[in-house]
Amino acid sequence: MSTIFSVLYIYLDSLAFLLLSALGLIIILGMMGVTNMAHGEFMMLGAYTVSLSCNAGLPLAPAVLLATATTGLLGMATERLIIRRFYGNLLQSLVATWGLSLVLSQGMLILMGPSLPGVPMPLGGFGVADKSYASYRLLLPAIGVGVLLLLWVVLFRTRAGMKIRATMQNPEIAQAMGVNVKAVYLLTFGAGSALAGFAGALYAPTTVIGPLFGNSFLAPAFVTVVVSGGADIILGAAMSSGALGAVEGSFNYLFGSVTGRMCLLVATMFLLRCFPAGLSDVLNRRRR
Repeated sequence: MSTIFSVLYIYLDSLAFLLLSALGLIIILGMMGVTNMAHGEFMMLGAYTVSLSCNAGLPLAPAVLLATATTGLLGMATERLIIRRFYGNLLQSLVATWGLSLVLSQGMLILMGPSLPGVPMPLGGFGVADKSYASYRLLLPAIGVGVLLLLWVVLFRTRAGMKIRATMQNPEIAQAMGVNVKAVYLLTFGAGSALAGFAGALYAPTTVIGPLFGNSFLAPAFVTVVVSGGADIILGAAMSSGALGAVEGSFNYLFGSVTGRMCLLVATMFLLRCFPAGLSDVLNRRRR
């Protein structure tokens, strides 16, 4: 029983890590075609906001909401001042956001130093057989699935979601039909940035907070997005995070976190070799 629970716990932890770190990037890369290399830095800013807020006396939940709003507004400003000039050019957007990531990480290093005070992990822990587990780690996958369902409702069950999907598929036709394309891009990039800050805020209690906080999230987020494919970003996110989480979680349990991360990258190469258009494209073709 203890072994089964340990495997399940590690799998859910890996699933939450991949899903939450990739959600903002899925919107920005999967829907807008912008390679946001500053995604990890937006997560870092979310963690910084939570650290400063909690150590000033604010509870964790309001601090997470504040971090989400702050990074969302910063993302909208970034779209207005920088990103808007690089739509349709994947390489230029990559270089521009990479430069932004350097400015943010090195700027925070100069302003705030190499690290910030940690955030206590909430909810305490519990024991199963002779092992102890953090309750907060079980909350994270539930939050990730909840946010994914909320995104599906917004994109496929609201008028705003219809405008977003129309703009991403054909901005010229959407604009001819009366959609304010610039506003859709602005709000979509802001939403993706807010989700990045939200993920960073949620993981602030679990690790050391510093200028390079987002580096450990960036590569897993990118491989999750690439494996998911662009046919259906919601379904793709669920499929890729579930499959890759199973691989990483299994090898984490058997051989440790370093081997688990290596096997995650090997599994990514295998899936892309077999399904170059992504997992969501395979399921959509079977539906048709």
